[in-house]
Amino acid sequence: METLGKTLKSTRENVSLTLKDVENATGISNAYLSQLENEKIKKPSASILYKLANVYKIDLNVLLHAAGIIEKSDDSEPPKQTLFEREIAFYKDKLTDEEAQDVVDFIKFLRYKKANDSTL
Repeated sequence: METLGKTLKSTRENVSLTLKDVENATGISNAYLSQLENEKIKKPSASILYKLANVYKIDLNVLLHAAGIIEKSDDSEPPKQTLFEREIAFYKDKLTDEEAQDVVDFIKFLRYKKANDSTL
C-alpha cells in the first residue's frame, strides 16, 4: 500500500496542480498540504481528505485507507484507479460538450486505426 503522502503528491502531480492551486480550491493551507505530502502529518481528518478527494477526483476510500482511517477487509479491496482514470475524471468536468465529443471521436479513431493496422 502506498503511503498517504505519496498518494497525495503523485495524484496532485498527475493532474498538474500546484500546492497553491490545491490551497485555492480547498482552503487548506499550502504549508499543511506540504506536511501531508512529506509525511509529517500522517492521519488528517476525514473532512480534509474529503476535500482533497473532490479536487483530485479520486475515490475518498483510497485516501481513507492510505491514512489508516479505514481498514482493509479481506473481501473488499479499496477501489483502485489507474492514472488514466484519475486524469479523465479530473479533466472531464472542464470539457465543453464539443470537446468531450472530440475525445470520444479520437478514442474511436485510435480503436479503428489499431484494428486496421493489425490486418496490414
